[in-house]
Amino acid sequence: MMPDESLALTDELGFNALHVAARTGNTAAAKILIHRLEDLLYMKSNYGFFPAHEAAKSAQRDTLLLLISHTKDDFEPNPCAGANGVSLLNAIIDADFFDIALHLVGKYPHTARIELPYGNSALKRIALKESAFLGVARFNFWERFISSTYFYLRAHSVPRIKVIHDKKMMHHQALELVKCLCKHMGSLNYTEAAPIYREAMITAARVGIHEVIEVIVEAFPAAIYNRHATTKHFIFHLAAQNRCEKVYNLIYQTSGHKHQYADAKDSSGNTLLHLAAGLAPPHKLNLVSGAALQMQRELQWFKEVEKFVHPYTKERPNYAGKTPKMVFTEEHKDLKIEGEKWMKDTANSCTIAAALIATVVFAAAITVPGGNESTTGYPIFLKSGAFVLFAVSDAVSLFTSTTSLLMFLSILTSRYAEEDFLYALPKRLCIGLFTLFVSILFMTIAFSATLYLVFGLNNRWVVMPVAALACLPISSFVLLQFPLLVDVISSTYGRGIFGKQSDNSFY
Repeated sequence: MMPDESLALTDELGFNALHVAARTGNTAAAKILIHRLEDLLYMKSNYGFFPAHEAAKSAQRDTLLLLISHTKDDFEPNPCAGANGVSLLNAIIDADFFDIALHLVGKYPHTARIELPYGNSALKRIALKESAFLGVARFNFWERFISSTYFYLRAHSVPRIKVIHDKKMMHHQALELVKCLCKHMGSLNYTEAAPIYREAMITAARVGIHEVIEVIVEAFPAAIYNRHATTKHFIFHLAAQNRCEKVYNLIYQTSGHKHQYADAKDSSGNTLLHLAAGLAPPHKLNLVSGAALQMQRELQWFKEVEKFVHPYTKERPNYAGKTPKMVFTEEHKDLKIEGEKWMKDTANSCTIAAALIATVVFAAAITVPGGNESTTGYPIFLKSGAFVLFAVSDAVSLFTSTTSLLMFLSILTSRYAEEDFLYALPKRLCIGLFTLFVSILFMTIAFSATLYLVFGLNNRWVVMPVAALACLPISSFVLLQFPLLVDVISSTYGRGIFGKQSDNSFY
């Protein structure tokens, strides 16, 4: 009811009523305010932010769309143009509104060519969005299948399916935004474009977003030669240092130019192998379960990079006089101790279980169910099929539990050298866990067969509850220990994390 001009009143921070409505996502109030006083759209707070900036920073999608749709191109100052437009675009990217960002760049293409202080360009901002790119890369088999068949399933009401589709759509929009930004940067000369894409390349290499790097190099081939201004790291140095295998794998799609990285040094004299010898960042280590498997992954990185570098580089010291092997030993001494403790704790626990199973099934073998005939000494149920099942299952359980026990004992008595964590220890753990699982399975079958022989021959109803209860220990092992077995097998004998990602040439 107040005069329209009074709506422009601000608080001590310079925020007017539209700023507050934008920040809180009150779209209805924002419509009324714009209708009564359109000038509110173009008023800055004391911090230099327009209402549209506040909506983007607060991730208020509907209010942001309303404000942008009512912004006029020829009005000054314009929240969507110039440096104001870049800061707005960055805020929109931070909020994961990539479709709105695409619209804004299409309407104001010059925002792709402006770099704010501290290298804060839109291209660098999108290079920081790890979740938008790596979320899809970490889909398992079923999630990939669901995402590819979403439109055929039409299962919009299933929350999990919709989440998977939204992630895939976000990934597609983010990639399109990178291509759009590079396209609109095409009119810049090398001196103008290099500072923008250099920061984005370095950021993407550090975070691990290989797609951003591929798009930038396709648009600006000279970007492949970029180095960090201070540390003098190439993108592959950063990939090895930060354990970003997707970026490092681009080296397998690179032509003869890749050999320039084989002995390149950074500002501290570190080669690519020195950086691979350093300890991985904690968030990368935590992607692998167990300190022993983390140590294995670190050795895999070191061995993979060692295959690539020049033979002389393997022994070349850095400016501190340390060779790559010395750096690896020094950086991983604590992880090695933790890996040894983890492996011994696991072996100790499993040794007790294996020994107990071996004792039980051995005792069961010499005290057969039903007893023996007094004249011949043969088991009473010798001709029963259930007895044959008992005998075979008991024997298999005894042999596999004994094998498991020996494997875990060999782990406990191992010397625990660094190289042992690569194959020797994981291989023994694989065999030990697998044979332990088999021994539990067949012990359960043997026990179930015994119950049937003793109680079930004349009472068929006993079969169903016995079979149901027999599933409990098997299910418990599958739920609790089987994931560890899968991780160990995958990490030791799987296809690995290194290798060519596609047949397309990177550079």
